[in-house]
Amino acid sequence: MSNPADELDYGTLRLDRTGQAEAFDALGDRYDEAFPHKEGQVAAVDWLIRSLAPGSRVLDLGCGTGLPTARQLAEAGFAVVGVDLSAGMVEIARAHVPGGVFHHADIADLRPGGPLELGRFEAVTAFFSLLMLPRAEIPLALGTVRHLLVPGGLFALSMVEADVDDFTIPFIGTNIRVSGYLRDDLRAVVETAGFEIVEESSHSYAPAAADIQPEVQIFLQCRRRA
Repeated sequence: MSNPADELDYGTLRLDRTGQAEAFDALGDRYDEAFPHKEGQVAAVDWLIRSLAPGSRVLDLGCGTGLPTARQLAEAGFAVVGVDLSAGMVEIARAHVPGGVFHHADIADLRPGGPLELGRFEAVTAFFSLLMLPRAEIPLALGTVRHLLVPGGLFALSMVEADVDDFTIPFIGTNIRVSGYLRDDLRAVVETAGFEIVEESSHSYAPAAADIQPEVQIFLQCRRRA
């Protein structure tokens, strides 16, 4: 029986990214000022560093400015590849992490048969990047992550806990659309996509930007099931 995560049929699904990349292009380095404390993210990457062999290939989906994740991974000796929808973020990441390889692309570009072929990875990170997608697309994105991982590969994921779908919120002087799940629903979506959840943590977070509400961040450390 095939795994549902292997059936990456986008069909007639319309990929609407209107305004999403532009919001982050406009932010530039101010993104790191608005989100200065990333202890949960750093801890999740520490888990990867402890778990992976030296020199492993790691993909950072939604790499942003490259801080802290891509730099943390590169400094640990891994071969880091980053992908982001925002061309401005990719430029900054290249400056922050000169040893990494960064692509201006959409996660949908990485699906089997898509226009960007990156090969396989021992680990993938997706910190607050999948929340930029509508819920209908998130299982497909998770299937793409599974496709990109070697069997038994590791996946570090974070989302904001919220029962919303493609919902418009104010974001540092502009608007973006976000999706989220309640904790049990997020676990179910990830497990259905072919992952075993190895560790889980949550953090209450208050961004420095005045127009962003405090949030609960969920971090899942996962392993691809064969």
